[in-house]
Amino acid sequence: MAFFCYSIFMTTWWVLLIIYLLINIRRIKSLSKQPLIDKEPSVAIIIAVRNEEEDLEKALISVCKINYQNYRIIVVNDRSTDRTAEILNNLALQYPQLSITTVTTLPDGWLGKNNALYQGYLSSTEEWLLFTDADVEFHPDAVSKALNYSVKNKLDHLCVLPHVVSRSQALNSMLGTFTLMMLMQFRPWDISNPKSSAFIGIGAFNLINRVAYEKIGTHESIRLRPDDDLKLGYTVKKHGLRSDALSGEHYICLEWYKNISQFINGLMKNAFAASNYSITRVVFGGLFTLVLFSLPLPLMLIFGTLTIRLMAALIILFQIIYMLNPILPGKWWHALAIPFAATLVVYIIGRATWLTLKQGGIYWRDTFYSLTMLKGES
Repeated sequence: MAFFCYSIFMTTWWVLLIIYLLINIRRIKSLSKQPLIDKEPSVAIIIAVRNEEEDLEKALISVCKINYQNYRIIVVNDRSTDRTAEILNNLALQYPQLSITTVTTLPDGWLGKNNALYQGYLSSTEEWLLFTDADVEFHPDAVSKALNYSVKNKLDHLCVLPHVVSRSQALNSMLGTFTLMMLMQFRPWDISNPKSSAFIGIGAFNLINRVAYEKIGTHESIRLRPDDDLKLGYTVKKHGLRSDALSGEHYICLEWYKNISQFINGLMKNAFAASNYSITRVVFGGLFTLVLFSLPLPLMLIFGTLTIRLMAALIILFQIIYMLNPILPGKWWHALAIPFAATLVVYIIGRATWLTLKQGGIYWRDTFYSLTMLKGES
């Protein structure tokens, strides 16, 4: 009887969750549908790079070819040891709007990327700052449309949710689940509501007004956060400033990670930080994910009666409907990966917590940062 009640609860929860997400996803406006801006404010596109030779040239060329006149690209080369500097110098000869700032040493009390973005800000004078990553490809009209939306709506900060794909079909099958969890947590459709606690920050596209950026304390206020992009969005809302998010399908694109191994290793650096280094949050978050995402379908399909298995089929049907939403790069069968993907997320967070505590800190881009420093205790 208890298992039957559990099955009813899980079926109801999943059906209502998918309906809730589908309704609210429609509230997220699309960058592609925004008009181009008429009067262009100045914007500095700031990109921190470190050993990015594989993807750097292709992504940077897309930024250099945007349909916008009043802009400058500031690339901060953060102690690269590969061909990054050579690639940047060659591109600078072709594109006069591209300037290069080189960081040779890391100041005490800073994470490398955060310092690099801050140095890019110090090299700028523009009215708007766009923080983005070195592997992001821009549609030529993306910046113009984003600034038009920001100016028209009197925003201080705008994120664009990128179109994320991978050459790995296995990883693609999991990105839909990861996106589902992110949508639940950050509720991008509510970010523009000043009464809502919803916030978001995206490393691929964090556009912020210079006055607002300085008001929140620049990257100095988040200099020790591995999740600097998220914390930027959080700090904007914390200061009562206006923020919003747009969907950037086919306008802001990136291959986030090339395979599952890279996905796991990439999230290790900030998975514990996202829980504010709280073991309690990690434990409860892991249990929540296992109980609601990982276990229901396997338990219902393996141990359930015919009625319970029909409930499981209903859950799968609604998960498929979610995966086929146009905002996602998913296919119907990606719904079948949800239990495994959710379990993988629990593993990543758990292992990141264990390694951080064991090592007393994190390794990020060949630099070690102590947990004491990351917590701001010294």
